[in-house]
Amino acid sequence: MIPRRPRRGVPEINASSTADIAFLLLIFFLLTTSMDTDKGLLRRLPPAAVESEAEPLKLKERNVLVVSLDAQDRLECAGEPVTLDELHDRARRFIANPSDDPGLPEKVMTEVPYLGVVPVTEHHVIFLQCHREATYKAYVAVQNELVAAYAELRDELSRRKWQCPYAALGDGQKQAVRMVFPQKIAETELKGKEEK
Repeated sequence: MIPRRPRRGVPEINASSTADIAFLLLIFFLLTTSMDTDKGLLRRLPPAAVESEAEPLKLKERNVLVVSLDAQDRLECAGEPVTLDELHDRARRFIANPSDDPGLPEKVMTEVPYLGVVPVTEHHVIFLQCHREATYKAYVAVQNELVAAYAELRDELSRRKWQCPYAALGDGQKQAVRMVFPQKIAETELKGKEEK
């Protein structure tokens, strides 16, 4: 008879370091992959109109400021060529209408929390028309100037009322300042003469 070999058990795999390796791989992939970040211009869009509700918006001419950017990145404000600095100043004057000029947006006396009854140009709209061939750099520069005009007016009001910058205000105070200077920028595509 042939002697039988004693059965050997299957050796166990040492799994104690498996968790460590998995953790290190997780850390490696988290560090080496790029996370998606939100980029772009922050805009609040109006709610979608229901078909039966949709009717043309009627605005008085004095409440509309038309800013145009053509295919060659030439900038016009109310039909006149302007530079970015001039656009900034004209936008500020249009939004605030400090002297209640009849050619600028009409002011409405409005009850605003923290501020009381104040004149607000609540019906104003800055209408940005941008040609599809305009460069992105020019488009962003125009957007920056328009947004900066609102930001400066809001900051000036908060410094005048509370002696601190707009960024340092509480949520309620910020909302009150935004009610006085609501940001209203509408955009459309500017059609070229050959496209009309």
